[in-house]
Amino acid sequence: MPAQKDRPKRPSDMKEEAPPEATEAAGEKPKSALDEVMSQAERAYAAYMDAERQVAKAYHENEMQVAKAYKRAEAQSHRSYEATVAQALKDREQAMARAAAAREALMAKAEEAYRAAVEAATSASDAALAEAARVRDEHVEKAWKVRDETIEQAWQIYSKIAR
Repeated sequence: MPAQKDRPKRPSDMKEEAPPEATEAAGEKPKSALDEVMSQAERAYAAYMDAERQVAKAYHENEMQVAKAYKRAEAQSHRSYEATVAQALKDREQAMARAAAAREALMAKAEEAYRAAVEAATSASDAALAEAARVRDEHVEKAWKVRDETIEQAWQIYSKIAR
């Protein structure tokens, strides 16, 4: 941009001049070619300044649109993150509930297996004890029978001798 002192005068800075016909009629001399070139330069500078303002406005609007797009993308990213976190927490909660239910079922099954094993062991033990008692009783009975027979034989032999 030209320095302040080097720039051409704006139309607002210059005295208003009348069109050439009006100046001739008033007795003034018509505009010179330099005046015409200066007028064109002023119009070109004004157009340049207007274009510069429009470019700055366009850049500013673009910046605002980019900022809005960033905010939308950021908000969408946050919503997506929150939804993913919520779903992950829900999935974890469901998995933990399924694991706890499976654990309870396995513990109940293990408890039932333990009870069945205890009952089987108790039943087997009772049967073994009953069998051992039966065998003992049979042996004791046989022993008493053998004793009784032996005593009977001894008395028979003694009674034959004592007669």
